[in-house]
Amino acid sequence: MGDRKNKLEARVEVCPVETTLDVIGGKWKAIILFHLIDGPKRFSEFRRLYPGLTQFMLTLQLRELERDGMIHREVYKQVPPKVEYSLTEFGETLKPIILDMKKWGKTYKNRVDDIRLQKAEQEKEDE
Repeated sequence: MGDRKNKLEARVEVCPVETTLDVIGGKWKAIILFHLIDGPKRFSEFRRLYPGLTQFMLTLQLRELERDGMIHREVYKQVPPKVEYSLTEFGETLKPIILDMKKWGKTYKNRVDDIRLQKAEQEKEDE
């Protein structure tokens, strides 16, 4: 009973932002979710969109999103096998967050790039 109580207390004390980041955090999860907003995608489509995304990492991220109920994996019984990923109803609840992230990125990309460039130049001068 004590273990269960500690686990429940820990769940209650978690910051809501931490919960969100636990689901969409990392380099690729939000990007995967963003592309699924437009509709189902096949594994190979993600590989074409992001050649730097390794097969291992894509598989891991997709499995975690599926585990958390954000995406659905549909396996079609055909040769060659066809697998599609889509947002679940629960995953759709993240749509406003993902679209706000897109909007923020478009609005502030140049500013972030400028700040990073300034910092990099400053670090070179300090060497």
